[in-house]
Amino acid sequence: MTRGKPTRSSTRTGGSLARRDVLKLAAAAAAGAVASRVIAGGPAQRMPTRDLGGTGFRVGLFSLGGQAAIEQPDNEANAMAIVERALDLGVNYIDTSARYGGDARWSERYIGQVMKRRRREAFLATKTHDRTRDGSLRVLEKSLTLLQTDHVDLWQLHAMSTMADVDAVFAPGGAIEAFEKARSEKLVRFLGVTGHTDPDVLSAAIRRFPFDAVLLAVNAADPHHLPFQKTLLPLAVEKKMGIIGMKIPARGRLLGAITMPEAMRYVLSLPVSTVIVGVDSIAQLEENVATARGFTPLGPPQLAALERKAEPVARQALWFRRA
Repeated sequence: MTRGKPTRSSTRTGGSLARRDVLKLAAAAAAGAVASRVIAGGPAQRMPTRDLGGTGFRVGLFSLGGQAAIEQPDNEANAMAIVERALDLGVNYIDTSARYGGDARWSERYIGQVMKRRRREAFLATKTHDRTRDGSLRVLEKSLTLLQTDHVDLWQLHAMSTMADVDAVFAPGGAIEAFEKARSEKLVRFLGVTGHTDPDVLSAAIRRFPFDAVLLAVNAADPHHLPFQKTLLPLAVEKKMGIIGMKIPARGRLLGAITMPEAMRYVLSLPVSTVIVGVDSIAQLEENVATARGFTPLGPPQLAALERKAEPVARQALWFRRA
């Protein structure tokens, strides 16, 4: 996976922002985050925040992902301790899914044990992997039960990977009907879409429906194969969506080529609202929060340097991309 010839997804589309313009927007967002941090009481006290698109919510730069320790079976004490500590440190966005933790949905179960006491402290996001209306509504009903809440803040289509997925959710009886129903009944506040595989798939979805947020896989290896930064990220910026970055260290596959703080700083220097990372321990959580609290944006030369470092491990760091 080398730079080579542009793929169909890396070719600039008409009307989209150039990379330099995207980086200017990222710099502006970073400046706003720093200002927010200073006003809130100093860099050692609060995490910087950014707008989560047009939701009106100010999200911390680091958000907690519901995988790693939080999706492991029979791991309640460790998982709950991580969620509790995250909230104590000012993390205000928690991401999970009906798919995390297998059929038992351990991630939603553990998070729900904390949410029943601390629901007001978190913007809570979960997902449906079902592509149908009725199936997705059943998934949501179970999510609300496990999360011990009467609503989620962001409900997302999980892992949209192919154009067939897009066609399915927009077909009669598809999941978009469930999304509209759930929002009208105030079971969910905002709607989103997620994906790892192909930027064209997510671009097609957000052109067909006014999603509030997009959860996309982006890291320092991104430019080397089907780059999400070329077309998808600028499109999401233009639509003023909340943009959540995931696969920041590529489940550790980038670490060694670059450090975890470098991995986070790379993505936070793009025009994202926040990054979600799953952790295995409170020590990892605290390191990531410290990186977010001390964040300063990288310039184009620094970003390019990290991309060069990531290139030798790009294949393994982008294992989730379409071949």
